[in-house]
Amino acid sequence: MRYTDEQLEALLADIESDLAERKESWKGDAPETGRQAVCAFANDLPDHRKPGVLFVGVRDDGTPANLSITDELLRTLSDIRTDGNIGPLPSTLVEKRTLKGAEMAVVTVQPSDAPPVRYKGRIWVRRAAQGCGNSTRREDSERKAPLSRHSIRRPAAAFVQFVGSQSSIV
Repeated sequence: MRYTDEQLEALLADIESDLAERKESWKGDAPETGRQAVCAFANDLPDHRKPGVLFVGVRDDGTPANLSITDELLRTLSDIRTDGNIGPLPSTLVEKRTLKGAEMAVVTVQPSDAPPVRYKGRIWVRRAAQGCGNSTRREDSERKAPLSRHSIRRPAAAFVQFVGSQSSIV
């Protein structure tokens, strides 16, 4: 599924969620947290059965950051899928789109047919946090049995330690 401009602009107008992540640039911790979000979108914990979207060149409030969207940036974003850190490989589409009158990079991530998807050996999931955007969580895959969407949704066996908007399930 490819989102229309109107659908993407609606995601930009809303707060970050379990379907949308925004990055002002692709520097600092953005490559790491962006890859975690791609993994979490592929796992589709809420079972939306809709793609998640990573926006690059967008501020946290959804306004364009006026980042130059170069071919090099688009290649780097395409390499998220094949750099050897995420498996099984998620289905992604990387595009330069003009939204809200500005160019931005849009990475659309389809829900995986074979979750769990891991980034650097860890399972990442995403859940909308009531009133405060999203929460990206890491599942300790070495201490837990392999998970499916069905078993990921059962938090009773996990202790969640919150650190800002991310948490680690241990």
